[in-house]
Amino acid sequence: MTTTPALETVGITKSYGSHSVLRGVDLAVPAGSVVALLGSNGAGKTTLVRILSTLLRADGGTASVNGHDVATQPGAVRESISLTGQFAAVDEVLTGRENLVLVAQLRHLEDPGGTADGLLARFGLSDAGSRRVATYSGGMRRRLDIAMSLIGDPPVLFLDEPTTGLDPQSRIEVWRTVRELAGRGTTVLLTTQYLDEAEQLADRIAILHEGRILTDGTLAELKQLLPPSRVEYVEKQPTLEDVFLALVGHDTTAT
Repeated sequence: MTTTPALETVGITKSYGSHSVLRGVDLAVPAGSVVALLGSNGAGKTTLVRILSTLLRADGGTASVNGHDVATQPGAVRESISLTGQFAAVDEVLTGRENLVLVAQLRHLEDPGGTADGLLARFGLSDAGSRRVATYSGGMRRRLDIAMSLIGDPPVLFLDEPTTGLDPQSRIEVWRTVRELAGRGTTVLLTTQYLDEAEQLADRIAILHEGRILTDGTLAELKQLLPPSRVEYVEKQPTLEDVFLALVGHDTTAT
């Protein structure tokens, strides 16, 4: 991870009619880092991602991705990014391998088949590569979706609430995938409503509320905003998620 911003916004605004969604967003994401953008429904997370990915034009302010201005160099921005939305954008009629080959062909890669096989192995989907995606679990579809988004090795990846609607095991699969991406130097902007997800994955956390970034820092820095903790001895009961994972097991490669 470096301190050079891979993503940077200054004073970004966006309104729909009289409703202001973004009211001056300032955010910098260092290259090679995972930054979690937290916020409740309607906070403006997806709107900001759509602006950064050139799918939506801001009303005001400036934004750059991988050194390219979003408004004036949208083509260069698109070549630098990949976007995975809230729902897996996979073709259920095709097999997992066919989905990957199709995207590799659309990106004009020299060896679509080899690219597909490499990604299937990397994401633990080799055994399922010849199966139709309609037979995949939610976690497998999401892993395939992320694999498809990495074809062409984009330096910046947007993950817009990637674990919404997934069961606990599938969430763990996606978390493992994001950690692997971060370890390879990919810059990840992750939007989520789940606080534990941000704690698990993010190098830095930004909180978006009512169209503005309230605070931005590491988890340790954010914790310092509250009064010092005090030591108390309490009996910790297992959570329902603990019980679920204990009963079904932690093998996240199972189909």
